Amino acid sequence: MTNPDILADRRKKLEAIRQLGVNPFGRRFSDVTAAQSIHIAFDEKEGDTVRMAGRVTALRDHGKTVFADIVDRSGKIQVFLRKKDLADDFEIVKNLEVGDIIGVEGVVGKTRMGEVTVFAVKVELLCKSLRPLPEKWHGLKNVEIRYRRRFLDLVSNRESMEVFLKRSKIITELRKVLDSTGFLEVETPMMQAIPGGATAKPFITHHNALGLDLYMRIAPELFLKQLLVGGLERVYEIGRCFRNEGLSTRHNPEFTMLELYQAYGNCEDMMTLCEKLIESACGAVSDTTTLNWQGEEIDLSPPWPREKFTELIARETGINPWDEKAARELLESRDIEAPSEHAFVLEELFDEFVEKKLVQPTFVVEQPVELTPLCRPKPDDERVSDRFELFIAGMEFGNAYTELNDPDLQRKFFEQQLERKSEETVGKLDEDFLVALEHGMPPAGGMGIGVDRLVMLLTGMETIRDVVLFPLLRPRRDETDEDGE
Repeated sequence: MTNPDILADRRKKLEAIRQLGVNPFGRRFSDVTAAQSIHIAFDEKEGDTVRMAGRVTALRDHGKTVFADIVDRSGKIQVFLRKKDLADDFEIVKNLEVGDIIGVEGVVGKTRMGEVTVFAVKVELLCKSLRPLPEKWHGLKNVEIRYRRRFLDLVSNRESMEVFLKRSKIITELRKVLDSTGFLEVETPMMQAIPGGATAKPFITHHNALGLDLYMRIAPELFLKQLLVGGLERVYEIGRCFRNEGLSTRHNPEFTMLELYQAYGNCEDMMTLCEKLIESACGAVSDTTTLNWQGEEIDLSPPWPREKFTELIARETGINPWDEKAARELLESRDIEAPSEHAFVLEELFDEFVEKKLVQPTFVVEQPVELTPLCRPKPDDERVSDRFELFIAGMEFGNAYTELNDPDLQRKFFEQQLERKSEETVGKLDEDFLVALEHGMPPAGGMGIGVDRLVMLLTGMETIRDVVLFPLLRPRRDETDEDGE
Protein backbone atom coordinates (compact mmCIF):
# COMPACT_ATOMS: atom_id res chain seq x y z
CA MET A 1 0.00 0.00 0.00
CA THR A 2 1.20 3.53 -0.73
CA ASN A 3 2.30 5.29 2.44
CA PRO A 4 -0.11 8.19 3.16
CA ASP A 5 2.86 10.32 4.19
CA ILE A 6 4.31 9.95 0.69
CA LEU A 7 1.04 11.11 -0.87
CA ALA A 8 0.90 14.05 1.55
CA ASP A 9 4.50 15.02 0.77
CA ARG A 10 3.73 15.08 -2.94
CA ARG A 11 0.78 17.37 -2.28
CA LYS A 12 3.08 19.70 -0.33
CA LYS A 13 5.47 19.90 -3.25
CA LEU A 14 2.53 20.53 -5.55
CA GLU A 15 1.64 23.59 -3.46
CA ALA A 16 5.27 24.69 -3.26
CA ILE A 17 5.44 24.72 -7.04
CA ARG A 18 2.26 26.75 -7.23
CA GLN A 19 3.76 29.23 -4.76
CA LEU A 20 6.55 29.73 -7.28
CA GLY A 21 3.94 30.93 -9.75
CA VAL A 22 4.33 27.77 -11.83
CA ASN A 23 1.39 25.76 -13.14
CA PRO A 24 2.24 22.19 -12.09
CA PHE A 25 0.17 20.75 -14.92
CA GLY A 26 2.03 22.42 -17.71
CA ARG A 27 1.35 23.35 -21.26
CA ARG A 28 2.38 22.58 -24.81
CA PHE A 29 6.05 21.69 -25.26
CA SER A 30 6.70 21.33 -28.98
CA ASP A 31 9.54 20.42 -31.35
CA VAL A 32 10.86 17.65 -29.11
CA THR A 33 13.63 15.25 -30.06
CA ALA A 34 13.32 11.56 -29.20
CA ALA A 35 15.80 10.33 -26.60
CA GLN A 36 16.92 7.36 -28.65
CA SER A 37 17.67 9.53 -31.68
CA ILE A 38 20.15 11.53 -29.60
CA HIS A 39 22.00 8.34 -28.70
CA ILE A 40 21.94 7.01 -32.27
CA ALA A 41 23.07 10.23 -33.93
CA PHE A 42 25.27 11.60 -31.16
CA ASP A 43 28.17 12.45 -33.47
CA GLU A 44 25.87 14.65 -35.54
CA LYS A 45 23.96 16.16 -32.61
CA GLU A 46 26.86 16.81 -30.23
CA GLY A 47 26.86 20.52 -29.40
CA ASP A 48 23.36 21.05 -30.76
CA THR A 49 20.56 22.52 -28.67
CA VAL A 50 17.61 20.15 -28.43
CA ARG A 51 14.22 20.06 -26.76
CA MET A 52 12.95 16.85 -25.21
CA ALA A 53 10.16 15.79 -22.88
CA GLY A 54 9.52 12.73 -20.78
CA ARG A 55 8.97 11.18 -17.36
CA VAL A 56 11.57 11.44 -14.62
CA THR A 57 12.56 7.92 -13.57
CA ALA A 58 15.60 8.71 -11.44
CA LEU A 59 17.01 11.73 -9.59
CA ARG A 60 20.54 12.12 -8.21
CA ASP A 61 20.70 15.32 -6.17
CA HIS A 62 24.15 16.83 -5.50
CA GLY A 63 23.01 20.15 -4.05
CA LYS A 64 23.58 22.71 -6.76
CA THR A 65 23.46 20.08 -9.50
CA VAL A 66 20.98 17.29 -10.22
CA PHE A 67 21.23 14.40 -12.64
CA ALA A 68 17.88 13.07 -13.88
CA ASP A 69 16.97 10.15 -16.10
CA ILE A 70 14.21 11.06 -18.51
CA VAL A 71 12.23 8.40 -20.38
CA ASP A 72 10.10 8.94 -23.47
CA ARG A 73 8.58 6.41 -25.85
CA SER A 74 11.87 5.81 -27.60
CA GLY A 75 14.05 5.24 -24.53
CA LYS A 76 16.04 6.93 -21.76
CA ILE A 77 18.55 9.76 -21.61
CA GLN A 78 20.38 11.54 -18.81
CA VAL A 79 19.79 15.24 -18.19
CA PHE A 80 22.17 17.51 -16.24
CA LEU A 81 20.41 20.24 -14.28
CA ARG A 82 22.65 22.93 -12.73
CA LYS A 83 21.60 25.94 -10.67
CA LYS A 84 24.09 28.22 -12.47
CA ASP A 85 22.54 27.38 -15.84
CA LEU A 86 18.87 27.37 -14.80
CA ALA A 87 18.65 30.35 -12.42
CA ASP A 88 15.07 30.58 -11.06
CA ASP A 89 14.05 27.37 -12.86
CA PHE A 90 16.26 25.48 -10.43
CA GLU A 91 13.59 25.91 -7.75
CA ILE A 92 11.36 23.72 -9.94
CA VAL A 93 14.14 21.15 -10.11
CA LYS A 94 14.43 21.05 -6.29
CA ASN A 95 10.75 20.13 -6.09
CA LEU A 96 10.89 17.41 -8.75
CA GLU A 97 10.16 13.79 -7.86
CA VAL A 98 10.37 10.49 -9.70
CA GLY A 99 7.26 10.21 -11.85
CA ASP A 100 7.01 13.89 -12.77
CA ILE A 101 6.91 14.79 -16.47
CA ILE A 102 9.19 17.60 -17.59
CA GLY A 103 10.33 19.39 -20.69
CA VAL A 104 13.99 20.26 -21.11
CA GLU A 105 15.94 22.44 -23.49
CA GLY A 106 19.68 21.91 -23.51
CA VAL A 107 22.92 21.10 -25.27
CA VAL A 108 23.87 17.56 -26.28
CA GLY A 109 27.18 16.33 -24.91
CA LYS A 110 28.85 13.76 -22.69
CA THR A 111 29.82 13.75 -19.04
CA ARG A 112 33.36 13.05 -17.84
CA MET A 113 32.22 9.42 -17.46
CA GLY A 114 31.33 9.35 -21.16
CA GLU A 115 27.55 9.19 -20.76
CA VAL A 116 25.42 10.93 -23.40
CA THR A 117 23.67 13.79 -21.61
CA VAL A 118 21.53 16.83 -22.30
CA PHE A 119 22.96 19.79 -20.37
CA ALA A 120 19.83 21.79 -19.56
CA VAL A 121 19.50 25.54 -19.97
CA LYS A 122 15.75 25.52 -19.47
CA VAL A 123 13.32 23.21 -17.68
CA GLU A 124 9.52 23.20 -17.54
CA LEU A 125 7.25 21.13 -15.34
CA LEU A 126 4.62 19.61 -17.60
CA CYS A 127 2.82 17.38 -15.13
CA LYS A 128 3.24 16.84 -11.40
CA SER A 129 2.78 13.17 -10.44
CA LEU A 130 0.66 12.91 -7.31
CA ARG A 131 1.30 9.20 -6.85
CA PRO A 132 4.69 7.49 -6.87
CA LEU A 133 5.69 4.90 -9.37
CA PRO A 134 5.90 1.35 -8.01
CA GLU A 135 8.94 1.03 -5.74
CA LYS A 136 10.67 -1.13 -8.32
CA TRP A 137 9.65 1.07 -11.25
CA HIS A 138 12.44 -0.46 -13.32
CA GLY A 139 10.75 -3.88 -13.30
CA LEU A 140 7.13 -4.15 -12.16
CA LYS A 141 6.74 -7.90 -11.61
CA ASN A 142 3.19 -8.23 -10.27
CA VAL A 143 1.44 -9.77 -13.28
CA GLU A 144 -2.03 -8.89 -12.01
CA ILE A 145 -1.11 -5.21 -11.68
CA ARG A 146 0.70 -5.19 -15.01
CA TYR A 147 -2.54 -6.10 -16.79
CA ARG A 148 -4.90 -4.00 -14.66
CA ARG A 149 -2.65 -0.93 -14.62
CA ARG A 150 -1.09 -1.13 -18.04
CA PHE A 151 0.12 2.45 -17.73
CA LEU A 152 2.40 1.37 -14.86
CA ASP A 153 3.57 -1.62 -16.85
CA LEU A 154 4.56 0.58 -19.80
CA VAL A 155 6.40 3.04 -17.55
CA SER A 156 8.09 0.34 -15.50
CA ASN A 157 8.91 -2.41 -17.99
CA ARG A 158 10.76 -1.44 -21.13
CA GLU A 159 10.13 -4.94 -22.50
CA SER A 160 6.39 -4.30 -22.43
CA MET A 161 6.81 -0.99 -24.19
CA GLU A 162 8.86 -2.72 -26.90
CA VAL A 163 6.18 -5.38 -27.39
CA PHE A 164 3.53 -2.79 -28.14
CA LEU A 165 5.81 -0.74 -30.35
CA LYS A 166 6.47 -3.95 -32.30
CA ARG A 167 2.75 -4.71 -32.41
CA SER A 168 2.20 -1.39 -34.16
CA LYS A 169 4.99 -2.14 -36.64
CA ILE A 170 3.53 -5.58 -37.39
CA ILE A 171 0.07 -4.19 -38.13
CA THR A 172 1.57 -1.39 -40.21
CA GLU A 173 3.51 -3.97 -42.24
CA LEU A 174 0.39 -6.09 -42.83
CA ARG A 175 -1.36 -3.02 -44.21
CA LYS A 176 1.67 -2.10 -46.32
CA VAL A 177 1.77 -5.51 -48.00
CA LEU A 178 -1.96 -5.54 -48.72
CA ASP A 179 -2.10 -1.92 -49.90
CA SER A 180 0.82 -2.56 -52.26
CA THR A 181 -0.97 -5.54 -53.85
CA GLY A 182 -4.21 -3.74 -54.66
CA PHE A 183 -6.27 -4.46 -51.56
CA LEU A 184 -8.64 -1.80 -50.24
CA GLU A 185 -9.07 -1.37 -46.48
CA VAL A 186 -12.73 -1.15 -45.49
CA GLU A 187 -14.89 -1.10 -42.36
CA THR A 188 -17.90 -3.30 -41.67
CA PRO A 189 -20.43 -3.30 -38.80
CA MET A 190 -19.43 -4.48 -35.35
CA MET A 191 -23.07 -4.74 -34.27
CA GLN A 192 -24.99 -7.21 -36.40
CA ALA A 193 -28.57 -8.44 -36.49
CA ILE A 194 -27.34 -11.96 -37.29
CA PRO A 195 -23.80 -13.01 -36.28
CA GLY A 196 -22.08 -14.93 -39.03
CA GLY A 197 -18.79 -15.81 -40.67
CA ALA A 198 -17.60 -18.22 -37.98
CA THR A 199 -18.84 -20.73 -35.45
CA ALA A 200 -18.78 -19.06 -32.05
CA LYS A 201 -21.10 -17.91 -29.31
CA PRO A 202 -21.76 -14.17 -29.72
CA PHE A 203 -22.09 -11.37 -27.20
CA ILE A 204 -25.53 -9.79 -27.15
CA THR A 205 -26.17 -6.06 -26.83
CA HIS A 206 -29.34 -3.95 -27.12
CA HIS A 207 -30.17 -0.91 -29.23
CA ASN A 208 -32.59 1.20 -27.19
CA ALA A 209 -33.92 3.43 -29.97
CA LEU A 210 -34.80 0.47 -32.19
CA GLY A 211 -35.79 -1.82 -29.32
CA LEU A 212 -33.57 -4.41 -30.97
CA ASP A 213 -31.13 -7.03 -29.71
CA LEU A 214 -27.91 -7.02 -31.71
CA TYR A 215 -24.79 -9.18 -31.67
CA MET A 216 -21.18 -8.09 -31.47
CA ARG A 217 -19.56 -9.48 -34.57
CA ILE A 218 -17.73 -12.78 -34.42
CA ALA A 219 -16.25 -12.15 -37.89
CA PRO A 220 -16.67 -9.59 -40.71
CA GLU A 221 -16.82 -12.26 -43.42
CA LEU A 222 -20.39 -11.96 -44.72
CA PHE A 223 -20.18 -8.19 -45.12
CA LEU A 224 -16.80 -8.32 -46.83
CA LYS A 225 -18.14 -10.86 -49.32
CA GLN A 226 -21.04 -8.55 -50.11
CA LEU A 227 -18.41 -6.00 -51.15
CA LEU A 228 -17.04 -8.56 -53.63
CA VAL A 229 -20.54 -8.77 -55.08
CA GLY A 230 -20.52 -4.99 -55.36
CA GLY A 231 -17.29 -4.99 -57.37
CA LEU A 232 -14.66 -4.21 -54.72
CA GLU A 233 -12.48 -7.07 -55.87
CA ARG A 234 -9.81 -7.01 -53.15
CA VAL A 235 -10.84 -5.94 -49.66
CA TYR A 236 -9.50 -6.33 -46.15
CA GLU A 237 -10.31 -5.24 -42.63
CA ILE A 238 -8.18 -5.18 -39.49
CA GLY A 239 -10.55 -4.86 -36.58
CA ARG A 240 -12.01 -6.18 -33.39
CA CYS A 241 -14.10 -9.35 -33.18
CA PHE A 242 -15.92 -10.71 -30.16
CA ARG A 243 -16.51 -14.32 -29.14
CA ASN A 244 -18.23 -15.22 -25.89
CA GLU A 245 -15.79 -17.93 -24.94
CA GLY A 246 -13.38 -18.71 -22.12
CA LEU A 247 -10.25 -16.86 -21.10
CA SER A 248 -6.86 -18.50 -21.53
CA THR A 249 -3.27 -17.73 -22.42
CA ARG A 250 -4.27 -18.02 -26.09
CA HIS A 251 -7.80 -16.60 -26.10
CA ASN A 252 -9.23 -13.18 -25.30
CA PRO A 253 -12.98 -12.69 -25.91
CA GLU A 254 -12.20 -9.41 -27.68
CA PHE A 255 -9.47 -9.86 -30.26
CA THR A 256 -8.03 -8.36 -33.45
CA MET A 257 -8.52 -10.10 -36.77
CA LEU A 258 -7.15 -9.45 -40.23
CA GLU A 259 -9.70 -10.70 -42.75
CA LEU A 260 -9.37 -10.32 -46.52
CA TYR A 261 -10.98 -11.45 -49.78
CA GLN A 262 -9.57 -11.61 -53.30
CA ALA A 263 -11.90 -11.98 -56.27
CA TYR A 264 -10.81 -14.54 -58.87
CA GLY A 265 -8.43 -16.11 -56.35
CA ASN A 266 -8.53 -19.42 -54.48
CA CYS A 267 -7.04 -21.26 -51.52
CA GLU A 268 -3.63 -21.59 -53.23
CA ASP A 269 -3.45 -17.83 -53.73
CA MET A 270 -4.23 -17.38 -50.04
CA MET A 271 -1.33 -19.67 -49.09
CA THR A 272 1.10 -17.55 -51.10
CA LEU A 273 -0.29 -14.34 -49.65
CA CYS A 274 -0.25 -15.75 -46.11
CA GLU A 275 3.43 -16.64 -46.39
CA LYS A 276 4.23 -13.17 -47.71
CA LEU A 277 2.26 -11.39 -44.98
CA ILE A 278 3.81 -13.27 -42.08
CA GLU A 279 7.34 -13.24 -43.48
CA SER A 280 7.06 -9.48 -44.03
CA ALA A 281 5.59 -8.91 -40.57
CA CYS A 282 8.52 -10.84 -39.10
CA GLY A 283 10.94 -8.71 -41.09
CA ALA A 284 9.39 -5.55 -39.63
CA VAL A 285 10.53 -6.49 -36.12
CA SER A 286 13.46 -8.87 -36.67
CA ASP A 287 16.43 -9.31 -38.96
CA THR A 288 15.87 -13.08 -39.22
CA THR A 289 12.99 -15.40 -40.05
CA THR A 290 14.19 -17.89 -37.44
CA LEU A 291 12.80 -17.28 -33.99
CA ASN A 292 12.72 -19.00 -30.63
CA TRP A 293 9.33 -19.45 -29.01
CA GLN A 294 9.14 -21.22 -25.63
CA GLY A 295 12.32 -23.17 -26.36
CA GLU A 296 11.34 -24.17 -29.90
CA GLU A 297 13.31 -22.87 -32.88
CA ILE A 298 10.83 -21.97 -35.59
CA ASP A 299 11.74 -21.12 -39.18
CA LEU A 300 9.21 -18.83 -40.87
CA SER A 301 10.93 -18.74 -44.24
CA PRO A 302 8.58 -20.00 -46.99
CA PRO A 303 7.45 -22.16 -48.62
CA TRP A 304 5.62 -24.00 -45.83
CA PRO A 305 4.49 -27.64 -46.11
CA ARG A 306 0.92 -28.65 -46.96
CA GLU A 307 -0.51 -31.55 -44.93
CA LYS A 308 -3.93 -33.16 -45.33
CA PHE A 309 -6.17 -33.08 -42.28
CA THR A 310 -7.10 -36.76 -42.36
CA GLU A 311 -3.57 -37.93 -43.18
CA LEU A 312 -2.24 -36.12 -40.12
CA ILE A 313 -4.86 -37.83 -37.96
CA ALA A 314 -3.99 -41.22 -39.45
CA ARG A 315 -0.28 -40.63 -38.87
CA GLU A 316 -0.70 -39.66 -35.21
CA THR A 317 -3.43 -42.14 -34.23
CA GLY A 318 -2.78 -45.16 -36.45
CA ILE A 319 -6.45 -45.45 -37.43
CA ASN A 320 -8.32 -44.83 -40.68
CA PRO A 321 -10.03 -41.49 -39.99
CA TRP A 322 -12.99 -42.39 -42.18
CA ASP A 323 -13.66 -45.49 -40.03
CA GLU A 324 -16.34 -43.96 -37.85
CA LYS A 325 -16.39 -46.73 -35.26
CA ALA A 326 -12.62 -46.70 -34.74
CA ALA A 327 -12.50 -42.91 -34.59
CA ARG A 328 -15.30 -42.74 -32.01
CA GLU A 329 -13.79 -45.47 -29.84
CA LEU A 330 -10.39 -43.77 -29.84
CA LEU A 331 -11.91 -40.47 -28.77
CA GLU A 332 -13.95 -42.07 -26.01
CA SER A 333 -10.84 -43.92 -24.78
CA ARG A 334 -9.52 -40.45 -23.87
CA ASP A 335 -12.71 -39.74 -21.86
CA ILE A 336 -13.83 -37.22 -24.48
CA GLU A 337 -17.50 -37.34 -25.36
CA ALA A 338 -17.84 -38.08 -29.07
CA PRO A 339 -20.02 -35.65 -31.06
CA SER A 340 -22.90 -37.13 -33.05
CA GLU A 341 -21.47 -36.21 -36.49
CA HIS A 342 -18.32 -37.89 -37.73
CA ALA A 343 -16.78 -34.62 -39.00
CA PHE A 344 -16.81 -33.23 -35.48
CA VAL A 345 -15.35 -36.47 -34.11
CA LEU A 346 -12.44 -35.93 -36.50
CA GLU A 347 -12.11 -32.34 -35.33
CA GLU A 348 -11.82 -33.56 -31.73
CA LEU A 349 -9.21 -36.15 -32.75
CA PHE A 350 -7.19 -33.48 -34.53
CA ASP A 351 -7.31 -31.22 -31.47
CA GLU A 352 -6.32 -34.08 -29.16
CA PHE A 353 -3.59 -35.83 -31.18
CA VAL A 354 -2.27 -33.47 -33.86
CA GLU A 355 -2.50 -29.75 -33.18
CA LYS A 356 0.19 -29.41 -30.50
CA LYS A 357 2.71 -31.30 -32.65
CA LEU A 358 2.56 -28.78 -35.51
CA VAL A 359 5.49 -26.65 -34.40
CA GLN A 360 6.92 -25.52 -37.75
CA PRO A 361 4.60 -23.49 -40.02
CA THR A 362 2.19 -25.95 -41.63
CA PHE A 363 -0.84 -25.52 -43.86
CA VAL A 364 -3.40 -28.16 -42.87
CA VAL A 365 -5.74 -28.71 -45.83
CA GLU A 366 -8.91 -30.55 -46.83
CA GLN A 367 -11.01 -30.55 -43.66
CA PRO A 368 -14.49 -32.19 -43.72
CA VAL A 369 -17.08 -29.95 -45.40
CA GLU A 370 -19.35 -30.00 -42.34
CA LEU A 371 -16.76 -27.93 -40.47
CA THR A 372 -16.74 -25.16 -43.07
CA PRO A 373 -20.20 -24.14 -44.32
CA LEU A 374 -18.83 -21.09 -46.16
CA CYS A 375 -16.15 -22.96 -48.12
CA ARG A 376 -16.28 -24.55 -51.57
CA PRO A 377 -15.94 -28.37 -51.51
CA LYS A 378 -12.99 -29.92 -53.33
CA PRO A 379 -14.13 -30.87 -56.84
CA ASP A 380 -12.40 -34.26 -56.71
CA ASP A 381 -13.60 -35.20 -53.18
CA GLU A 382 -16.73 -33.46 -51.95
CA ARG A 383 -16.30 -34.87 -48.47
CA VAL A 384 -13.63 -32.21 -47.84
CA SER A 385 -13.36 -28.49 -48.36
CA ASP A 386 -10.84 -26.44 -50.33
CA ARG A 387 -9.46 -24.85 -47.21
CA PHE A 388 -6.38 -24.49 -45.07
CA GLU A 389 -5.65 -23.72 -41.46
CA LEU A 390 -2.18 -22.43 -40.61
CA PHE A 391 -0.56 -23.88 -37.51
CA ILE A 392 2.67 -22.68 -35.90
CA ALA A 393 3.99 -23.57 -32.45
CA GLY A 394 0.98 -25.80 -31.85
CA MET A 395 -1.49 -22.94 -32.38
CA GLU A 396 -3.82 -21.95 -35.19
CA PHE A 397 -2.84 -18.63 -36.74
CA GLY A 398 -4.92 -18.44 -39.90
CA ASN A 399 -7.83 -19.90 -41.78
CA ALA A 400 -8.53 -19.60 -45.50
CA TYR A 401 -11.00 -20.87 -48.10
CA THR A 402 -11.73 -21.08 -51.74
CA GLU A 403 -14.99 -19.28 -51.11
CA LEU A 404 -18.38 -20.81 -51.84
CA ASN A 405 -20.27 -18.66 -54.34
CA ASP A 406 -23.14 -21.06 -55.20
CA PRO A 407 -26.16 -19.48 -53.45
CA ASP A 408 -28.23 -22.69 -53.45
CA LEU A 409 -25.46 -24.78 -51.95
CA GLN A 410 -24.73 -22.01 -49.46
CA ARG A 411 -28.36 -22.02 -48.35
CA LYS A 412 -28.23 -25.80 -47.94
CA PHE A 413 -25.10 -25.60 -45.78
CA PHE A 414 -26.62 -22.85 -43.63
CA GLU A 415 -29.78 -24.91 -43.12
CA GLN A 416 -27.72 -27.92 -42.08
CA GLN A 417 -25.87 -25.74 -39.61
CA LEU A 418 -29.17 -24.52 -38.12
CA GLU A 419 -30.41 -28.08 -37.75
CA ARG A 420 -27.60 -28.79 -35.29
CA LYS A 421 -29.17 -26.20 -32.96
CA SER A 422 -25.90 -25.40 -31.26
CA GLU A 423 -25.69 -22.42 -28.92
CA GLU A 424 -23.41 -20.70 -31.43
CA THR A 425 -26.33 -20.06 -33.82
CA VAL A 426 -29.23 -17.68 -33.30
CA GLY A 427 -31.65 -19.77 -35.32
CA LYS A 428 -31.76 -17.49 -38.37
CA LEU A 429 -30.50 -17.55 -41.93
CA ASP A 430 -28.76 -14.42 -43.12
CA GLU A 431 -31.09 -13.72 -46.01
CA ASP A 432 -29.34 -10.47 -46.90
CA PHE A 433 -26.13 -12.40 -47.55
CA LEU A 434 -27.93 -15.08 -49.53
CA VAL A 435 -29.66 -12.45 -51.66
CA ALA A 436 -26.24 -10.90 -52.34
CA LEU A 437 -24.92 -14.28 -53.49
CA GLU A 438 -27.91 -14.68 -55.79
CA HIS A 439 -26.81 -11.49 -57.55
CA GLY A 440 -23.47 -13.17 -58.28
CA MET A 441 -20.23 -13.22 -56.31
CA PRO A 442 -17.05 -13.83 -58.30
CA PRO A 443 -14.98 -16.88 -57.38
CA ALA A 444 -12.66 -15.81 -54.61
CA GLY A 445 -10.12 -16.72 -52.00
CA GLY A 446 -10.55 -15.46 -48.46
CA MET A 447 -8.41 -15.56 -45.33
CA GLY A 448 -8.43 -14.59 -41.67
CA ILE A 449 -5.30 -14.18 -39.52
CA GLY A 450 -5.36 -13.68 -35.75
CA VAL A 451 -3.29 -10.55 -35.16
CA ASP A 452 -2.87 -11.03 -31.41
CA ARG A 453 -1.43 -14.52 -31.79
CA LEU A 454 0.85 -13.34 -34.58
CA VAL A 455 2.21 -10.62 -32.30
CA MET A 456 2.69 -13.24 -29.56
CA LEU A 457 4.77 -15.35 -31.90
CA LEU A 458 6.88 -12.54 -33.34
CA THR A 459 7.61 -10.97 -29.94
CA GLY A 460 8.16 -14.23 -28.05
CA MET A 461 5.36 -13.61 -25.55
CA GLU A 462 3.79 -16.67 -23.92
CA THR A 463 0.33 -15.29 -23.20
CA ILE A 464 -2.09 -13.22 -25.24
CA ARG A 465 -2.49 -10.83 -22.31
CA ASP A 466 1.08 -9.64 -22.89
CA VAL A 467 0.22 -8.39 -26.40
CA VAL A 468 -3.23 -6.87 -25.72
CA LEU A 469 -3.00 -3.49 -24.02
CA PHE A 470 -6.14 -3.96 -21.96
CA PRO A 471 -7.06 -7.66 -21.74
CA LEU A 472 -10.33 -8.74 -20.17
CA LEU A 473 -9.78 -9.75 -16.55
CA ARG A 474 -11.88 -11.16 -13.76
CA PRO A 475 -13.10 -8.65 -11.13
CA ARG A 476 -10.53 -7.86 -8.46
CA ARG A 477 -10.69 -9.92 -5.28
CA ASP A 478 -7.89 -8.36 -3.25
CA GLU A 479 -7.20 -5.01 -1.68
CA THR A 480 -4.07 -4.26 -3.69
CA ASP A 481 -3.29 -0.57 -3.80
CA GLU A 482 -4.27 1.19 -7.02
CA ASP A 483 -0.63 2.05 -7.66
CA GLY A 484 0.26 -1.62 -7.73
CA GLU A 485 2.41 -1.78 -4.61
